[in-house]
Amino acid sequence: SDHMENIYGYLMKYTNLVTGWQYRFFVLNNDAGLLEYFVNEQSRHLKPRGTLQLAGAVISPSDEDSHTFTVNAASGEQYKLRAIDAKERQHWVSRLQICTQHHTEAIGKNNPPLKSRSFSLASQGSANSPGLQRRPSQNAVSFFSVGHHRLPAGKRVPIMQPDHLVDVREMMSQAEGQQRDLIRSIECLPVSGHLTSLDQDLLMLKATSMATMNCLNDCFHILQLQHASQQKGSLPAGTTISWLEPKISLTNHFKNGAAQNFPAEINKPASVREEQSAAEPCQLTREPEEINPDEELEDICDDKEDDLGAVEEQRSVILHLLSQLKLGMDLTRVVLPTFILEKRSLLEMYADFMSHPDLFIAITNGATPEERMIRFVEYYLTSFHEGRKGAIAKKPYNPIIGETFHCSWRMPKSNVATDAGSNLSAHSPSEQVTLSRDLEGQTEMDYYTVKFVAEQVSHHPPVSGFYAECVERKMCVNAHVWTKSKFLGMSIGVTMVGEGLLSLLEHGEEYTFSLPCAYARSILTVPWVELGGKVNINCVKTGYSASINFHTKPFYGGKLHRVTGEVKQNATNTVVCRVQGEWNSVLEFTYSNGETKCVDLTKLSVTRKRVRPLEKQGPFESRRLWQHVTESLRDGDIDKATEHKRALEERQRNEERLRAETETPWCTKYFLKEGDGWVYHKPLWKTVSAVQTQDTN
Repeated sequence: SDHMENIYGYLMKYTNLVTGWQYRFFVLNNDAGLLEYFVNEQSRHLKPRGTLQLAGAVISPSDEDSHTFTVNAASGEQYKLRAIDAKERQHWVSRLQICTQHHTEAIGKNNPPLKSRSFSLASQGSANSPGLQRRPSQNAVSFFSVGHHRLPAGKRVPIMQPDHLVDVREMMSQAEGQQRDLIRSIECLPVSGHLTSLDQDLLMLKATSMATMNCLNDCFHILQLQHASQQKGSLPAGTTISWLEPKISLTNHFKNGAAQNFPAEINKPASVREEQSAAEPCQLTREPEEINPDEELEDICDDKEDDLGAVEEQRSVILHLLSQLKLGMDLTRVVLPTFILEKRSLLEMYADFMSHPDLFIAITNGATPEERMIRFVEYYLTSFHEGRKGAIAKKPYNPIIGETFHCSWRMPKSNVATDAGSNLSAHSPSEQVTLSRDLEGQTEMDYYTVKFVAEQVSHHPPVSGFYAECVERKMCVNAHVWTKSKFLGMSIGVTMVGEGLLSLLEHGEEYTFSLPCAYARSILTVPWVELGGKVNINCVKTGYSASINFHTKPFYGGKLHRVTGEVKQNATNTVVCRVQGEWNSVLEFTYSNGETKCVDLTKLSVTRKRVRPLEKQGPFESRRLWQHVTESLRDGDIDKATEHKRALEERQRNEERLRAETETPWCTKYFLKEGDGWVYHKPLWKTVSAVQTQDTN
């Protein structure tokens, strides 16, 4: 009773990008089980601006920071709130949870469970259809009767023994069958009428039931791990349990019938199937275009992706999409809603990873192989923060085959580090603007130029090639990436399959590297991005290597966006540098001489890329190709953006059809297939080698 008092006070409430966070006066009415808010305390006697029924709600502290939490009502409505500090958040969360539990149990007592039976739909033709008489306190689950199994009075639940894992497996199989029956029952509903298969509450039930089955399978696997550890001894102190991939076969579990049929609105239109033959690689037939850097102008676009308004307004569309997917499904051929798109192509996103050209050029200035490897690791870890536009997880445009992106950067030579103590610049944004203006009066001898080109070389599988070079410093990087995206329940995983090669021609060194996986988490609430996986960097000539681990948030304990790594001399297995921190915040480097250095990524200077104006770009260059989609998204016109996006896809289908009829293979413009990879047609290592040969002759 001490914890059931009414509480009130100011909290910040998030609405959308336009209004952002606003202070509102909140009142927890324990007697009524309501969370109400007002504009301010003086208007408390007026009608509340908003009210949430807490019965059946879920109160969730956020992983983003220690101040934020969400209240998810059974009706599907959500409040995203922020307290002034961690202590205040805990106070509100605990009181809200107590009130929620009290009123949820009260409803359970007033509505005893029905007799055990399978899921069955409520009467569809009744005038009391829940589709007509939905109340805020109702939940989609209340439309169904669920089988309950009670233990005899006084009987205690026995401790889980190894033999009981078999019983758990049988229960899981029964749950899978019931969930499958539930999905079929919902999809058998008519598409119009009082209660339809597109009802928002039913879509929520379908989506969350899939996530629940995934969670149950994770838990079952954890039980198996615990049993195995008990046989070898207890788990060591401080062990964290991470989210796991499902270890139980879910074959046909989410197939709604004999065949998987997706509605037209989520089927990806028949797109180009461009098969690149490894035995007979296609030679370049389209003449590559030489881009003049003097035609490029400093980029003035600054499209931050922090707007959640469209996502919140289109939540029913997201639910409908998720309800049709199954765990592990490849999303390459699934058309995602236009409103979750970033205002840039994936090819341009790869260019944004090069936003610190001073650090890139400084790699070759390292005096020793050890220093050059450390500088490369420092540059590599600082590139991901700028590659993301804001904290919200949105998806870049899928490049169409043949799409290209060109840009360059100019960096004053005085800003590029030469000694070991100054290889991470930290100009403020205002200083960086001054640097950009200073370039206007400088000659070509006063600055370095880094050129970048990217091309979508294949559509199925989706493979992108990109290349960057600094001719003055005789260094270049070539990479190809195949993006494989999968549905993981309440998140989406993207595996970056491929390899990159950094060439330092002044030193005759080559560094191979890979890219981490990316995950879009909490796709039903506030989507956010985290990186995960192990990345290796290796230089065969010098014998130095680096191992970098991007840690995903553990299921229990741990921090967000954590990264650790070390640089080794392979011959002696000596660690010459260690790094730890967050890839989007602060990194700490510890060197073999005992010195340490902290780098705040949010304060690092960002050099704006230079791009040609739209009128000078080719029809297949990213910004010109997607300009109408981008303009519509900036204007908030989702329907118009979808229309332009569909037109591009239709054009791609027609071109593919024509090539199929004429048996004309697709030929790339800038990249050639070599083995399993793609290489720029005129890499710097070839041109430098040719010049040296001529000089020798």
